[in-house]
Amino acid sequence: MSFIRTAVANGVGEIILDRPKALNALDQSMIDDMYRTLGEWGDDDAIDTVLVTSASEKAFCAGGDIRAIRDSALAGDTEAITRYFHSEYRLDQLVADYPKPYVALIDGAAMGGGLGISVHGEIRVVTEKALIAMPETAIGFFPDIGSTYFLPRLPEGVGMWLGLTGARIRGIDAVAVGLATHFVASADLPDVADLIRSGAPLADALSRSGTEETSDVPLRKIGEYFSDDNIAAIVGGLRGAVGDEWAAEMVGLIENASPTSLWVTAAMITAGAQSTLDECFDRELHAAERITMTGDFAEGVRAVLVDKDRNPAFEPDAIDAVDPAVVAAIVGEA
Repeated sequence: MSFIRTAVANGVGEIILDRPKALNALDQSMIDDMYRTLGEWGDDDAIDTVLVTSASEKAFCAGGDIRAIRDSALAGDTEAITRYFHSEYRLDQLVADYPKPYVALIDGAAMGGGLGISVHGEIRVVTEKALIAMPETAIGFFPDIGSTYFLPRLPEGVGMWLGLTGARIRGIDAVAVGLATHFVASADLPDVADLIRSGAPLADALSRSGTEETSDVPLRKIGEYFSDDNIAAIVGGLRGAVGDEWAAEMVGLIENASPTSLWVTAAMITAGAQSTLDECFDRELHAAERITMTGDFAEGVRAVLVDKDRNPAFEPDAIDAVDPAVVAAIVGEA
């Protein structure tokens, strides 16, 4: 059984993500099936455009199959963990290097691994139902899937803000910060999809893009508070903004995250700003192999995805108690 469906017509190859009960979370089979299909279509002269859609009304793709990774970690199956992340990053790299127009239609949640198979593509269409986030620090992990390359290339501080806090942004916000390329009303998306499937020029298919909505992402504040990679300084600045509800909300999000993951994330994003995408994937694989074997990862996934009590016991539990040597070993600087 495959959790993706495919269709080819009028020069368009379509991949439909179809694992609705898991909100299209990418398991190993989905990654392998997508990689094989995209590889075949990349060499097929009969296919001019690739379209990626979702059969779920709630999500484009909620991320990677993190529960399965936790199970492998608890079982000590490091080979399964390495295989998963290596193949996921290989898929994301293929999307980034794809020789043909690659169009993702996002009409629901797109988080973590869902951004890996969309943001690296040429065209990312979002609607008002789109919900974009990189929530990994809350589960004792870090933003991966090549995000350590694209996050530091967003407007000043935005990548660090999204990576550390896991803040969720709307479709129009994703366009404003550069994570998406087009905004289309959800009601119009089926027509846009049908035009693309018909083989119409992409410019014509996307002619309905645009909206009178405006983004409310506070870019000035984000640039002010998240331009640093020192977690203690970031939190200190936010706490000093007395009476600022947004700043207080950001402190709350950071306090819910694994302190170790916060420092790892900051270091990875800073390093990614000076790295190629290939180098970021290599660094992320090294970090993923190591951080998934930590207690914080097992505990974070338990609290958020398994027991869902949202009450993880991270160790250490304070940002100033994290050992820099531990962070360096995970990032690969040791």
